[in-house]
Amino acid sequence: MSFLRRAAAVVDRLNDLMGSATSWLVLAMVLMGAYNALARWATRYVGIPLSSNALNEIQWYMFSIIFLLGAAHGLRHDVHVRVDVLRERLVERGRAWIDLFGTTLMLVPFCVLMLWVSWTPVVRSWQVREVSPDPGGLPRWPIKALLLVCFGLLLLQGLAMAVRQLDTIRERGTPEGPRIGPDAAGVRQEEGS
Repeated sequence: MSFLRRAAAVVDRLNDLMGSATSWLVLAMVLMGAYNALARWATRYVGIPLSSNALNEIQWYMFSIIFLLGAAHGLRHDVHVRVDVLRERLVERGRAWIDLFGTTLMLVPFCVLMLWVSWTPVVRSWQVREVSPDPGGLPRWPIKALLLVCFGLLLLQGLAMAVRQLDTIRERGTPEGPRIGPDAAGVRQEEGS
């Protein structure tokens, strides 16, 4: 099991690195968007194009990179949207069971399916060196390859989470621990009333 813990730690570090790298792209994307908006406005007055399809597509590509490479980082830090009606009222071991079921029954199969479905379009895009149909547009094949990277990282992060969830479930101690969560104080107060 220690090998699995070490592998999970490597996956965590990799996704933290990806998250840090993509966080800087947010600033670059905002600056590029501001430039494109100002350039389109100024073009009306100077008579020459100050922006291009390539600059617009760079902005879209940066957004795609942030979304695709940031997904596993978001999963690692548990910032994805979830419905926590039941989960937050459970003790740590109960939450680990719910997360383990969600990871193994939903996340892992979804990632495998997406890798399988994306493989052929990505390979075809690389074979023909697909480019944007817009004049002066950018190549599409590199950004399409990120689909495989995204779901690969997401799958690895899900497996790393499953290792930690199994560790939590296997911990020795009392199954009833303190309630942890944003509404824990309110729950205890209502129970005491």
